[in-house]
Amino acid sequence: MPDSERTASDMTDEGFFGERGAEMYDQSTGEEFEPGVIEATVDFLAGLAGSGRALELGIGTGRIAQPLSQRGVAVHGIDLSQPMVDQLRAKPGGETIGVTIGDFSTTRVEGSFALAYLVFNTIENLVNQEAQVACFQNAAAHLEPGGRFVIECAIPDLRRLSPGERTVVFDFSDEHWGIDTYDVANQGLVSHHFSRVGQGFEHSAGPFRYVWPSELDLMARIAGMRLAERWSGWGREPFTSESRKHISVWQKPSA
Repeated sequence: MPDSERTASDMTDEGFFGERGAEMYDQSTGEEFEPGVIEATVDFLAGLAGSGRALELGIGTGRIAQPLSQRGVAVHGIDLSQPMVDQLRAKPGGETIGVTIGDFSTTRVEGSFALAYLVFNTIENLVNQEAQVACFQNAAAHLEPGGRFVIECAIPDLRRLSPGERTVVFDFSDEHWGIDTYDVANQGLVSHHFSRVGQGFEHSAGPFRYVWPSELDLMARIAGMRLAERWSGWGREPFTSESRKHISVWQKPSA
């Protein structure tokens, strides 16, 4: 089927977040796994959660949820991939974090939360606009009055595309090659990963829908939230025209 018609469940069915992907996920050498980046992310989120509960949409292997929970924040997660959640369960303290298996754009859990969040481009795993809007509505439905919704997402890298080209190499090392193939007309891309395993490379790929900050702001308005903050990093670095990603915080009205 066309990438623009795929859902979050297709990502798991195709194995991108299946058994093999889950086993290799935490072996990534990407900057998102650097201790300093994780610490800054957790500091930011813990500050917003305060004494309230936090809901992670797309909790995965618990890269952020585990240390956030260790900071004393009560974390619950939603994720479609049982293999990814199994990796979380195997980590120290992972068994104490509540997880509901389901599509994070529509799955509801009990209770209300001071904070809901999506990190590392996870909103783009929802590969059509309807699902992304539903995600905002689902987050808002879980938030208590005054609660906040946080998204970390890359700025679409279209400036690196030459006229007539559709591909961007975003990582190239002895251990990993990363290549994005864009479908600009439909705001789609397929991310290809070639990872070294033994003497060869294994290939995995998954579809995404890239989305602009202004479009996310409109989705938030549809869900009854308003932009409260936008930064280019977890250390609250200013967001500028040169920023490669954004950390955006939308807030639900207090009353």
